[in-house]
Amino acid sequence: MTALSEADYEARAAPELRALVDALDRLDLDGVDAELSNDILTLDFGEGGRYVVNSHRAARQIWMAAEREAWHFDWDPERSVWIAYKTGDELWATLERVIGKKLERTVRLR
Repeated sequence: MTALSEADYEARAAPELRALVDALDRLDLDGVDAELSNDILTLDFGEGGRYVVNSHRAARQIWMAAEREAWHFDWDPERSVWIAYKTGDELWATLERVIGKKLERTVRLR
């Protein structure tokens, strides 16, 4: 894993979060409100809880918390994706999986 400069991190993380919220908005998931504010993407399931995906500048990572799990995604320049090296999970696939599990249906963001 190659450490990103602050400028490189900003150039990758902010657009990634924007792309995620845009994809969620296009899906128009019933009962799910997706909002991006101050580099924090919040998915509100009403009484069913809340998931958070946020930019963590100090660590140069994108962090995600859903249910009782948490991921820290690092930029993988070879694959051009955000990967949680502890688990091997990719950001978009992980979000699709946890939302799909919550809604009990297949969710495709891309």
